[in-house]
Parts: sequence; C-alpha cells; structure tokens
Amino acid sequence: MATNLKLLRRQFLHLAAGAAALPALSRFAWAQTYPTRPVRIIVGFPPGGGADIFARLIGQWLSERLGQPFIIENRPGATGNIATEAVVRAPPDGYTLLMVLATNAVNATLYEKLNFNLSRDIAPVAGITRDSLVIVVNPSVPAKTVPEFIAYAKANPGKLSWASGGIGGPSHVAGELFKMMAGVDMVHVPHRGTAPALTDLLGGQIQVVFSSFSPAIEYIKADRLRALAVTGAMRSQALPEIPTVGDFFPNFEASQWYGVAAPKNTPAEIVDKLNKEINAALADPKVKARIVDLGSEGMPMTPAEFGKLVADETEKWGKVVKFTGIKPE
Repeated sequence: MATNLKLLRRQFLHLAAGAAALPALSRFAWAQTYPTRPVRIIVGFPPGGGADIFARLIGQWLSERLGQPFIIENRPGATGNIATEAVVRAPPDGYTLLMVLATNAVNATLYEKLNFNLSRDIAPVAGITRDSLVIVVNPSVPAKTVPEFIAYAKANPGKLSWASGGIGGPSHVAGELFKMMAGVDMVHVPHRGTAPALTDLLGGQIQVVFSSFSPAIEYIKADRLRALAVTGAMRSQALPEIPTVGDFFPNFEASQWYGVAAPKNTPAEIVDKLNKEINAALADPKVKARIVDLGSEGMPMTPAEFGKLVADETEKWGKVVKFTGIKPE
C-alpha cells in the first residue's frame, strides 16, 4: 500500500511539474513564431519628425527580418500622451509598440494627472538613437553665431518668435534654459511636433527653432536654414563645424533620444526577440551610416539598460521642469 502511495505521489509530482512548465513552453513557442500578423509602432508625433524618421528606419528593418509588416501609426496630440496611453491600454502581446522619446520622460513631471505611469506601465524593449538638438534660424535673421543672435534678440525684446516641437519636450525645455541663461525675451510658439515647427520656420512665420537634429539636417545642408549651435555635450559627427551651446554657456546640455517600448506584461521572450533584432539593426553598417547622416548616434541597449535610461531621464527632466516652472498650456 505504501509503495502504491509513493508511486502515485511520484506520478502526481511529475504531472504537476509538467503542467507548470507548459506556460513557459507555450510562451517560448509563441515567441518563436512571433510575429504572425502585422505589428503597429505608435508614434505620438506627426510624420517628418525625429520620432517618425527613426520609427520608419527600424520598422523597415524589423519588417524585413521578421517577415511581417511593422506599420508606423502616427497619433499626434497632447505632446505624445495620447499615443502613450493607447499603447499602455493595448493587449500585452507584442503587436502594439510605442516609440518612446525624451519627451515622454519630461511629461511624467509636467502633467500632474496622467492616466498612466510611464515607468510602471510600459515594458522597455530597446534604445535606438540619441542626438543633440540644434538651434536653427531662418536665413533672414541677421545672426550667424550664438553671441550675434543673443545681441539681436536683446535689441528686439519680445519681437522674436521661437518654436518647439511641443510643450514640455526637450526642445521646449532647452529653449527655456537658453532664454534664462542668455537673458533674452522671445515668444514661445509650441507646435504639434518638430516637422510643423520647421515648416513655419522655413516660411518665415517664426525666427528660430530648437529642433531635433534628424529632421533639420537636410535643410541645414541645403542652406535653407542656418544652424547656430548644437545643444549636446559634443559636436555633431555629421556637421562638426557647428559649435555647441556649451562653448558659450558651460554645462548647457540637452539631447533627444528614441527607443521602443511595449505594454507592461508583454512576454519577456517577445521583448528579448525585438531587442535582439533592433540591436542587430544598430550594428548593421548601412543603418549605422544612415543614423550618422541624420546627425545622430546609435544607442544599443538591453531592455534593462533602456528601462534605467527612461527612469534616470524622468528624474533629470523632472528637476528641470520644476526649476524652470514650465506648465502645460
């Protein structure tokens, strides 16, 4: 009798262990076949801006490597918060991804009553790129250097309009810091993304934009816009002749970064598969060359490293938002 009980117990434990392994095995099998249908990458800004440019670059790579379309879906509004909430509320199955950027980290402090918590409600997948912002002016502005621009702005207080890609984004915060450190009075005109801001700058409706590098670089190369300085700690590889703002104001540094995230509870196997493919893209010579041409640099990371970046940047920009007193309009 005792022998039979031992045998039954051994069989039960064996079956229980097998049952416990099933979810892990099914998740592994799911990840192995993922994706089996089109995947959406949600971008919270209009076409033509940095987030859109890099989403399309990575989306094309993923489409070719994984055999399913990665479709870029632009959902501008509320400085990226509409897109973020849509992804947070999506099923955690790997078929809805979010283009995350520094603006999202700023929003965490800028907006007091968001319906989500960025660090808590997303699963970090991978970093893509980091680039400086660049101060660009319409060629009609009679200034070719930062000191000349400051002198011109001081001679015309309240008469110059400057644009950002939206309230609270790095371009807005960088502009406010520049105004404070330079002691100039300019009118802020927020736009729903960098691309519309550059369109108005080209048309002469505004005089200066603190822009992400990637959407502005072709206009700079074509002499349709004049670059005064980059806001990063180092000069750009693509246009090394442009000085940094830090050359005139020590310790001034502001940059934009881009990455991919998914809804929380997305299977780790899918996150790891996407991370591996995105990092493979960043190591590809053609992709690397394209990123440099856009004035940016690749930012390969593990999911944990990208999650730490998001957390660190949320803390950093939170302090800047409180210091400058920026409020959502």
